[in-house]
Amino acid sequence: MAHGMRTDAYTTRPGDDGGWRDQATRYALLPLRIFLGVTFVYAGLDKLTDSAFMKDSGAGSVGDMMRTVRDSSALPSLVDLALKSPSGFGYAIALGELAVGIGTLLGLLTRLAALGGALISLSLWLTVSWASDPYYYGNDLAYLMAWTPLVLAGAPLLSLDALLRSRRRQRTAGGYR
Repeated sequence: MAHGMRTDAYTTRPGDDGGWRDQATRYALLPLRIFLGVTFVYAGLDKLTDSAFMKDSGAGSVGDMMRTVRDSSALPSLVDLALKSPSGFGYAIALGELAVGIGTLLGLLTRLAALGGALISLSLWLTVSWASDPYYYGNDLAYLMAWTPLVLAGAPLLSLDALLRSRRRQRTAGGYR
């Protein structure tokens, strides 16, 4: 006996708004998207506007931070790579955070943006917050896990991805191939 898998998780009957549980399920990822998007935009802008952070050395610089965490990181070779050009690494992280945050907030290429956010969080966890003891004091691991649902699900509602998908469906249904 064959068993089918239900694929209509977001559909409702005509005239049925689905009830509050269905609505909550549909919008469950939206608060996470907003939080991560705002946080990463803020983190990127904060780094870009902090003149001390973008320096190779000195108090509050990305260079000094990387030298401080080098011996306690899980991947010292990754830190060594960043130390070849600390300010370049600082700009790459800041611009990456900004791009990830904007993409997540707009819901544009959401899965790609979320993957970028997960990779940034993973690299920061393996370098900067690896030595946090106990491990849950380091927030980068929590951010890595928070990006995972958005990597898997994308932004099905209230997003540019959903708008573009809807337009593609309309064109295909209308015979414009």
